[in-house]
Amino acid sequence: MAAQTFLKILTFTGSVSASTLYSTYNFNPLEHLAGIAPYFEPQDPSISPDAPQGCVAERAAYLVRHSAIYANDFDFETYIEPFLEKLDNKTGIKWNRVPDLSFLDDWEAPVSDDEVSILTRVGRLEATRLGVDINFRYPHLRNPKRVWTSSAERTVKAAQSLARGLQSDEESINVVEIPERSESGADSLTPYKACPGYSGSTGSDESSKFQERYAKPLAARFNELAPDFNFTISNIFGMQQLCGYETVIRGKSPFCDLDLFRPDDWLSWEYAEDVRYHYNVGYGNKVSGPVGLPWLNATAELLLDNDAGKDAEDLYVSFTHRELPPMVVVAMGLFNNSEFSGANNINETMPLDRINYRRAWKSSNIIPFLGNIALERFNCTDAPGYKDDEYYRVLVNSAPQSLPGCSDGPGTLCSRDGFKEYLEERMSAFDEGFSDACGVEYGNSTDALSIYTDKSVGNGTAVEKRYNAFHSE
Repeated sequence: MAAQTFLKILTFTGSVSASTLYSTYNFNPLEHLAGIAPYFEPQDPSISPDAPQGCVAERAAYLVRHSAIYANDFDFETYIEPFLEKLDNKTGIKWNRVPDLSFLDDWEAPVSDDEVSILTRVGRLEATRLGVDINFRYPHLRNPKRVWTSSAERTVKAAQSLARGLQSDEESINVVEIPERSESGADSLTPYKACPGYSGSTGSDESSKFQERYAKPLAARFNELAPDFNFTISNIFGMQQLCGYETVIRGKSPFCDLDLFRPDDWLSWEYAEDVRYHYNVGYGNKVSGPVGLPWLNATAELLLDNDAGKDAEDLYVSFTHRELPPMVVVAMGLFNNSEFSGANNINETMPLDRINYRRAWKSSNIIPFLGNIALERFNCTDAPGYKDDEYYRVLVNSAPQSLPGCSDGPGTLCSRDGFKEYLEERMSAFDEGFSDACGVEYGNSTDALSIYTDKSVGNGTAVEKRYNAFHSE
């Protein structure tokens, strides 16, 4: 099946009946699946990602989460595997007679324990297409000589797939693997793993409180339909996870059917995840900003440098896991629920007894599979009505974002002087740097990310592989 045709399958075809003659309401659960959403561009806000009139991109840096995998190990072990095992054990239930759940009569699990964390075919195709999209977005930029990636297999495979879409058949792109170490300080693409103050379980308690609130009635509903199964809150959560994972494996999933879970059910699932990410890698965790700031600083310096030598890249692309992009978002001050309110207790903007529908923090819009953050530098000499030539912009999944305190250029662009002031303000927004905020006690820690300028990277401190997408895998 051709790549383009296969990816089109991911478009959700379900619908909700209009309640009035002129209703235009429609709902796609695949766009509300937080960290397991297939890649999409949410247009949040709905501003064109094209270069503003009279502006031409000069440099860009991308931070990209790996593309779709069969399942995250925590999700599989905690929610999906227990549901699958229960389903195998409850052999006496005649599912073909159960409304809304009749598909379970001959449904087969899309993932096994051996496939956890492995990139799916859809994942490879998505990453390749992103490479093509970046190439088309910046026709005047030279392709990079290197793509950086953390050393996990799924991030490396995603980086290789992107290189396939980015390069021409006359080129080869080096894939530089940066080790995922527990004592690297901020100098890696997985700095949270070297932060003793960070725990992957943070936010689970708060999320569980909201999970119970929304999923308990759903469990009761399904138990009325199939009382012998004994649906639990964890089963409900795992079934909704299967909507996303099965879709990126098989192209579609019966768990996405809006007769099974209504739009309100999906918005509740999404909010439970938003709460978890808020406390885990968002504004609810004091280490988020200091962990994300080194990438912002390092890439900003690359783009600001007017004295870069001949070895400098026009385009920097780095791959990581789901934790780092939202931490960078916090460092940037984006998607902040309280930005315009003046509130000093941001946790109150994520209540656990109800959904904040007007929140800015929506993980589906930040870290779907292949979620990406771009920092761009523009030459706007020909932009009418603007006095400066050099401007900067941030994209999150192709959506232009206004930088807090700086919008003095075309669209969401920020002037060079304004961008430098913005960076200073972001650094001063955090009381401590990486090492102090994380409570680092090991030696040789650093608060800086140097992999892009360290000439030894690829020759001792990292693994560098010459990768030609047309001749190797």
